[in-house]
Amino acid sequence: MQSTTTAPAADLWDRVTGTQTAPEFWLVVATGVAALAVVLWGPAWRPARNAVTIAHEGGHGLVALVTGRKLEGIRLHSDTSGLTVSRGRPTGPGMILTALAGYTAPSLLGLGGAWLLAAGHITALLWAATALLLALLVMVRNAYGVLTVLITGGLFVAVSWLADSQVQAVFAYAAVWFLLLGGVRPVFELQSKRRRGGAPDSDADQLARLTHAPAAVWLFFFHAVALCSLIGGGGRLLGRS
Repeated sequence: MQSTTTAPAADLWDRVTGTQTAPEFWLVVATGVAALAVVLWGPAWRPARNAVTIAHEGGHGLVALVTGRKLEGIRLHSDTSGLTVSRGRPTGPGMILTALAGYTAPSLLGLGGAWLLAAGHITALLWAATALLLALLVMVRNAYGVLTVLITGGLFVAVSWLADSQVQAVFAYAAVWFLLLGGVRPVFELQSKRRRGGAPDSDADQLARLTHAPAAVWLFFFHAVALCSLIGGGGRLLGRS
């Protein structure tokens, strides 16, 4: 007979690793349209952009750790900017990959999320996102950043535990659509700022100094990753339903 202590754990494991049914096609399209509206409409984009900043700075932090750099901390600001500080060699592959990771992280996370949803792992996606946010929270070093990550993580926890399967599916698809679409706009914003002479220490400019390749090359790379992720991820989301 299965013990009462192991049964809940087994049920939880089955719930996380199991597959769930995708929402109807019109709901998948509707979540994509809603995400696009948030990205394009300024009053909605400004607060929602905090989620993109979390992914951006989290990308810097994760790659810094993976490449052997020491992550000192992450700061998220109310103007939706952010800063990730790591220690290590000021040049070399580790620093280059860390600088590359920021603008590509939201789109690549969205692409990964689209693959999970296409495989039917809706609950796994929600739990993985929660785990990543908790890991990020440990490294945040300012009050606004802590509050932003807590609110975002709390939303994922609430949906994962309290919402029914249909609501979870719609929320997961909306979140992935937002990452895919929201990963595109910041690159255009950066390009516009640089055209006006702003953002002299942007990731593209840092990469230019590290590699001696023009910043325009890295802007093109950021655009390519964002657009290819949107096309590939969007196709997976629409094909799944």
